[in-house]
Amino acid sequence: MKLKFSNMIRHFLLINRHKWAVFKNCVRCGIVFRGIVHDLSKFSPQEFIESARFFQGNRSPIGVCRRARGVSYAWLHHKGRNKHHLEYWLDNDCEVTPMMPYKYAVECVCDKLAATKTYAGGSYTNDMPLRHWYRYGNRVSGNPRTMMFLEKVFLDVYEHGERYVLSKKYMKRTFSEICLAEQMPAPLPVFSQMYEEERAKYDKMIAASRK
Repeated sequence: MKLKFSNMIRHFLLINRHKWAVFKNCVRCGIVFRGIVHDLSKFSPQEFIESARFFQGNRSPIGVCRRARGVSYAWLHHKGRNKHHLEYWLDNDCEVTPMMPYKYAVECVCDKLAATKTYAGGSYTNDMPLRHWYRYGNRVSGNPRTMMFLEKVFLDVYEHGERYVLSKKYMKRTFSEICLAEQMPAPLPVFSQMYEEERAKYDKMIAASRK
């Protein structure tokens, strides 16, 4: 895919719009510094050029590149430098994937909520973060407690809205109840129909990419 100057500009603006949305979420959750430094590696040549080349505007260029080339080197660069991504913490030599520290787990939430809104635009609804989690997020072999924390937040967004979760008090309480508890909490409820719909969409997408 040809690199267009217009897409470079559009991608630059999208990054900054996303960063601003993440920053506002981080401020509400009491992790201001994480909001300031969030995703700075996206401006590096290794990430920016590829992402501008595969820019779409309504979806992540990483996924577009991955389907076109079979790999996204921008993503490999990005996930190794940003601790708010689940994939940063994966280590095949660890018996259990390390748990994501509080500030990065909260930044992860702020990022996913902002990204969903950035790409969905005016069509955003409260079920979208949970749908995205069912389709993509929970396929990652992350630490069980970190995974439960994230899913709990997205369930609460679905049931109560963003304002309910975007606060330091909520994040501290929820992280403590799930990630710092002596025993693993009981499994979270699953919205079966939504879960099956998103799994089917994912399987269909993978099948199409292999043709």
